[in-house]
Order: sequence, then C-alpha cells, then structure tokens
Amino acid sequence: MDGLRLGTSGWSYDHWQGVLYPPGLATAKRRDVYVARFDTVELNASFYRWPGERPFHRWGEVLPDGFVMSVKASRWITHGRRLHDVDGAWARRLEAAMTALGKHAGVVLLQLPGDFAPTEETRRRLRTFLASLPRWLKVSVELRHPGWSEEQTYQILKEQGAAYVVMSGAHLPCVLRATAGFVYVRWHGPSPDHLYVGSYSEDDLRWWADRIREWRAQGRDVWGYFDNDDRGYAVRNCERLRELLA
Repeated sequence: MDGLRLGTSGWSYDHWQGVLYPPGLATAKRRDVYVARFDTVELNASFYRWPGERPFHRWGEVLPDGFVMSVKASRWITHGRRLHDVDGAWARRLEAAMTALGKHAGVVLLQLPGDFAPTEETRRRLRTFLASLPRWLKVSVELRHPGWSEEQTYQILKEQGAAYVVMSGAHLPCVLRATAGFVYVRWHGPSPDHLYVGSYSEDDLRWWADRIREWRAQGRDVWGYFDNDDRGYAVRNCERLRELLA
C-alpha cells in the first residue's frame, strides 16, 4: 500500500527459526528471507553498536528495489550523551548513514531513555539536536518519559519536522499524536507488565488498523515496526496487520 510501511525491529533472531526462517538456515541468509516477505526493517543493532558507514553503503548496494531501512540511532548519543552533541559528530554520522543507504533510506529513530524527563535544558537539547540534522532526513523521536506528553513537546517536533513516536508497550504512554507529514509507530508488545513479549490480539490489530486508516485519510504516511520479537510474535502480528489493511 502506498504511504504505508510495516516491518519488524531487527531481522535476525535465533528464535524466529520455524516462524520466519527455515530451521537450520544460515545466519547470512536471513536477510534474503526477510526482504522477500517485508518491504522495510528498523535496524535495531545500531542502537547497541554503531556499525560505521561501510555497512550502510553495502546495504545500499544489495537491498532490493522498494525495500527501505529505518535506522535506530546509537544509544551513545541518546542515552550516553543524552543528545549533547557539541561538535555535531553524531548528526554527521546519521546523515552519512542515510546518505549511504540512498534510495533504501527510511527514518532515523531517536529513542530517549525513560529517565530523560522534560526540563528547560532537555527541551533545549532536543531542539538543538534536531535542528543540527539536515531537513531532508526523516526523523522520529521516542520519548519514553510520560512528562513529554505535552503541547510544548509537540510544538518542538513540529517546528523541526520530526515525528512523535506513537508507542504501544508496558508503562509507556500511548499518545496518538502526529507532528509531521508521517506517523511512526512502535509496537513493543501488549503485556501490561513487560516490554517485547506477548502477541497482539485480533481485536488489538483491528483497532490499530483503524488508526492507520485515519492517519492515511489525513494524507500522512505511516511507518510501523513490531518489537515484540519473543517467539516470533512480531512477524505474525506484522503480517496479520498488513492483511487487515490490504
């Protein structure tokens, strides 16, 4: 569907054997199986270890036409430096990565930690870091501290053309707010107690399908990624949601 991209957060999990990957499939072949079933992925490994620019060039060369990769920024800038990028090094790294991906470039995701609360200083950091990124980049921001659910936050994101990440997951605020020309959704699992586990019910997925149709009716593109990788639920939920929207 034009204007809609649905995938999973990451594509290489051992426990997806028998769900997405045939048992015994070589790890190097997992990408080929994934891209045959989905048209987008949210690169999750980059959060834990930034791969450098070379792999992005390689992905830009080998990914099939029509496939796009969203990229999760390193936790060094979001959790370590907490958006304090004095010399602009991380802004340049993100720009270089998405440039290397070329036509396969999706959205840059900034996931802020749950203890990153809104204050005058953190609002300034958020605004400054977003302003340091080139405007052609699609950028989304996941603000896990509930205090960010306020008009001042949404105004900062609107001014910078960044999308507020709509979150679904234990102890995370689920705010259906659009601040850019596209909406970015992350499904971390339906459990009220634990993130990344459990399977969304048919009723849950139908409810989300209705929300996506509403955003699409507003003329907004929608990017959505399932992060409940446990037991392959992300794969099954994503495919079912695509069926409901077909």
